[in-house]
Amino acid sequence: MLNKKYLFFILLIAGFVSAQETYKKENAFFQPTIESSKPWVYWYWMQSAYSKEGITADLEAMKQAGIGGAYLMTIKGAANPPLMNPPVLQLSKEFWNLVHWALTEADRLGVKIAFHPADGFAVAGGPWITPEISMQKVVWSDLAVSGNNFKNIPLPVPNHYKDYYKDIAVFAIPQNEAIVTSYQKQPKVTSTLADFDASFLTNSAKEDQFRLKEKGWVQYEFDQPFLCKSIQIETKGNNYQAHRLIVEVSDDGKNFKSLGRLTTPRQGWQDIDAFYTHSLIPTKAKYFRFVYDPAGTEPGAEDLDPAKWNQGLKVAKIILSNEALIDNYQGKSGAIWRLSPQTTEEQIAKSDCIDPSKMINISKFVDANGVLNWKPSSKGNWRIIRFGYTSTGHENATAGAGRGLEVDKFNTEAIRFQLDHWFGEMLRTAGLELASKVVKVLHMDSWECGSQNWSPVFRDEFKKRRGYDIVDFLPVMAGIPVKDIQTSEKILYDVRKTISELVAENFFGTLKDIAKESNVKFSSENVAPTMMSDGLLHFKYVDYPSGEFWLKSPTHDKPNDMLDAISGGHIYGKDIIQAEAFTELKMDWDEHPGNLKTLADRNYALGINRFFYHVFVHNPWTDRKPGMTLDGVGSYFQRDQTWWEPGKAWVEYCQRVQFQLQKGKPIIDLAVFIGEDLPSRAMLPDRLVPFIPNVFGKERIESEKIRLENEGQPSLRAPKEVTSSKNSTDLSQWTNAMNGYQYDSFNADVLIRNAKVENGKITFGGGISYGALLFPGSHPDFLTQCRTRCLGSHPMQNKQPAKSGARTVQR
Repeated sequence: MLNKKYLFFILLIAGFVSAQETYKKENAFFQPTIESSKPWVYWYWMQSAYSKEGITADLEAMKQAGIGGAYLMTIKGAANPPLMNPPVLQLSKEFWNLVHWALTEADRLGVKIAFHPADGFAVAGGPWITPEISMQKVVWSDLAVSGNNFKNIPLPVPNHYKDYYKDIAVFAIPQNEAIVTSYQKQPKVTSTLADFDASFLTNSAKEDQFRLKEKGWVQYEFDQPFLCKSIQIETKGNNYQAHRLIVEVSDDGKNFKSLGRLTTPRQGWQDIDAFYTHSLIPTKAKYFRFVYDPAGTEPGAEDLDPAKWNQGLKVAKIILSNEALIDNYQGKSGAIWRLSPQTTEEQIAKSDCIDPSKMINISKFVDANGVLNWKPSSKGNWRIIRFGYTSTGHENATAGAGRGLEVDKFNTEAIRFQLDHWFGEMLRTAGLELASKVVKVLHMDSWECGSQNWSPVFRDEFKKRRGYDIVDFLPVMAGIPVKDIQTSEKILYDVRKTISELVAENFFGTLKDIAKESNVKFSSENVAPTMMSDGLLHFKYVDYPSGEFWLKSPTHDKPNDMLDAISGGHIYGKDIIQAEAFTELKMDWDEHPGNLKTLADRNYALGINRFFYHVFVHNPWTDRKPGMTLDGVGSYFQRDQTWWEPGKAWVEYCQRVQFQLQKGKPIIDLAVFIGEDLPSRAMLPDRLVPFIPNVFGKERIESEKIRLENEGQPSLRAPKEVTSSKNSTDLSQWTNAMNGYQYDSFNADVLIRNAKVENGKITFGGGISYGALLFPGSHPDFLTQCRTRCLGSHPMQNKQPAKSGARTVQR
């Protein structure tokens, strides 16, 4: 695993090569056609309001404009009152009849169709998915008991989804001291808000939020000194500042000592499924003060989404505990997409870890009703932990009548069951002949259903891949360290590694197989930063990797999504790399080719070679303009747009550019390793400044230093209703970032499996060769393995990151 304290390495295979170099043997590569280079559109059918007349008019308009195809997705159910009466509910006979009509008309006009795995645009679920085959997570409950003869002890059932819960195992652990939290001790709570009662912060019976806009603090005063080893922080929604509080302690309430700042994990936009646990160097004090100081606030990024927004402290709970817990174990267990440093021995000593030889699996003494009957060999205090699993409860939330639980992403049979009920039903509705002519793509869109860290198949998959039984170490999933902290972190890494492989192989691999069986291509957008994953690995199974970029929407723009898709496409040898183009948070009715072209060209230059425009909303009416919209989201790219007819020139421009960009392979100079830790994503250019500063130049180094200092936390209003951090990552500020050189990111999968040295350069088998590889933050042992297994005896040159003030990679 990676640790920033190690040296940073560049593996020099050859010198940088000029980006102007002409690629040889071009005729050996993919040859584009007029059809392959046409832009497509997102064709959203909204709120169960559809009509044959509108479908025909939509498709004829697409044909007239030169659109190659449409990603048909149904969004939401009927409005109240319905927009059309009667509404056409998804799954109904009337609905499938209209789908058949759309396919028939598309065939008549020569427009191709892509279809989704489910109703809605995220991700793959439906009313036929029961909790047993839905996305799963590990849950647990605790019970403290004393004695040596436990009869008819009902064990508490862990929190679970509705009435669905299954046991995994029950453990008994000797307990030398009781677990005590600030909930039990009820310290006196004061703050810089003198007249505000903040006692709810450590009172389970009270709910509120503590808010600060300026520097301030909240303080706990205990009756007796309290030993704190971990802190649980809860917020209502994402709040960056709640996880960068400065912790101070005192014995007299006057003289305070700083323990430093809490470490904020990297986190995505859908950070709603788990609270945060911060491991603390064991500290005993009577006073604990939590200081909010906005100075040094990092500007936002896709992997620090809460920092994009208008800053201020909002926190609901701060709970102190004397239990040593693995730092940010919620992300490390794969329950949610978060990335944080390893817990240190200073935070958790071996004496605070469970001795595996004393951890007793007492599952056989617990009956089907969760009642314990067990007689241990000796009398003592025991901690009984009941582990089980339940549904995450996530649904395909943008769906209508086809809404239901999200399918288990590790269970191949369940995945096929899901696809058969939606994609398969569409194929049966069309019939083999029509489908073969019109339906060309199975498309998986935005991943908006969180993460999962269990499944009925997970235990066997883990044992097969990692060589040991995860059940023997289940306490680490609850943040409880076993044996020592290094072992615990390694086990949690193995959990994340297994999750990452299962998402790619079992979910995306199954969709790839279904697409092949259906004689269609498979396209997909990103998994990160919502599902714990290697953000490049799933593109191995995808024909058309896809990113997305937004127009005038800095809080929602997806530069890392773009680089994930581009790098994933390059390293896995994909010829067409797509982008959901010009999505917009607040439609402003000023969208036209003149203000789209610069953004289009920038993303073409990044490596995209086909757009699907967001959004062409199905307008069921032929007498209403502008007609239906996606609730004001997206650029209005549909038949009632005022510039629709002359706008054909815009589509033709994009088609010509895409035709040229689909030829051959790009020349890329450098490949950058994304690291061994998980989750992971492609490297944004700003993360590379400390490692190759000379490539970026003095001016860029200085501007990046100023941006990251983020002095005064300057804000930006764009669109006008939305306030965000002005210094958030913005790829428009990184055009030609490396002064004529280009780079891709690569993962361990292609390095270990595919890397070869050919003619003094590295290739991963995708048709692109690289003059140099950069390993920022890699462990020397890993690099030795790379040289031994993949790269022969080529020399390695180690290199320290420059002290530029730029952020280093937290791996």
